[in-house]
Amino acid sequence: MSIELEAKIEGLLFYKGEDVEVKKLAELLKVSVEEMEEALKKLEQSLTGRGLVLVRKDDSVVLGITSELSSLIESIRKDEITKELTKSSLETLSIILYKNGVSRSEIDYIRGVNSSFILRNLLVRGLIEKITDPKDSRRFLYRPTFDTLSFMGITSIKELPNYDEVLAQLQEVIKQEENHDQLS
Repeated sequence: MSIELEAKIEGLLFYKGEDVEVKKLAELLKVSVEEMEEALKKLEQSLTGRGLVLVRKDDSVVLGITSELSSLIESIRKDEITKELTKSSLETLSIILYKNGVSRSEIDYIRGVNSSFILRNLLVRGLIEKITDPKDSRRFLYRPTFDTLSFMGITSIKELPNYDEVLAQLQEVIKQEENHDQLS
């Protein structure tokens, strides 16, 4: 049984947890941009009456929530902001602090799990920010905000405990991933 293109798009957008260019979706799913646009229209229709919507901005799409759910989601978001950080959130924040500019794929590799939800939570709390990667404008890097550094009482990332050793270990893990990818 073959999965429909619309279902593949929905799954991919859910997994990514961020906007994706239509052209990139077409490349990933090995279809033409025209086929992708048609499938996106079908996906939009199939999401009607459900809790999700397809949001378009410029040449990108992302899964979003319906306006009917926005007040519920806002109250949940407020609860999330006031809660203490989970172990997973602290782990992710630590990686971002020590790397001071790390992609989601690197975070996912280091942690061994998808970090989209945690990154969103940290962004909402204002603990991290998302910037365009200066080496590749198609991807984003996450780094701590000035407020986070100020709250921690440090004026520079290098003041983090065992900074040089932890950074070296993180870079080694990422280097191993790159070597593994080159061999594959």
